[in-house]
Parts: sequence; structure tokens; C-alpha cells
Amino acid sequence: MILLRRELGDVLRDVRLAQSKTLREVSASARVSLGYLSEIERGQKEASSELLSSVCDALDVPLWGVLREVSDRIAIAEGEHIPDTVPADLEASVRPLAAAV
Repeated sequence: MILLRRELGDVLRDVRLAQSKTLREVSASARVSLGYLSEIERGQKEASSELLSSVCDALDVPLWGVLREVSDRIAIAEGEHIPDTVPADLEASVRPLAAAV
């Protein structure tokens, strides 16, 4: 079974390691206990939106980017193909919404 908290933890860990940051550095910057951040990375705890935002700030990555990576990983795990571009019909359906904003 695919669990959102595991995928989210994997993405956060991958980002942290790619930046060569320690759990201690990120936890201090995000003002989250080291143990709790470790449990989130291991997929043992659910991260609140506030906590996730703090961790993303500490890693200097946008929340949407983390969530997109999680979404892509789940789609791949479920056997879906992730297109390299936005399908034309989807883009056309979103364009009126974007123009209204």
C-alpha cells in the first residue's frame, strides 16, 4: 500500500540529503524537534501543513514543489505515466481559470 506520509518523508529526506544538510540543521531552522522530523522522514508521523511549511522554508524549497514530487512518485508507484508536458486539453481547461485570477 502506498502511504502519503512515507512518500512525503522520502521526498523531504532526499531534498535534505541533496543539500548536504543534517537533520539537526533542518530541525533547528524549522523549529521542529529532531526526533519528530526524523519520524516524519521515516514516514512514521503525519506532518501538519504548518510543520511542512516550516520544513520547506528551512530547506529553501517551495511547498508546491515538494507536493508535486510526492504526487509524481505516487502516480509512478500506481503505474501511471507522468507526461513531460501539460496535455493540451488540460491546459485549455485551466487557461480560463488562470485568466480570471
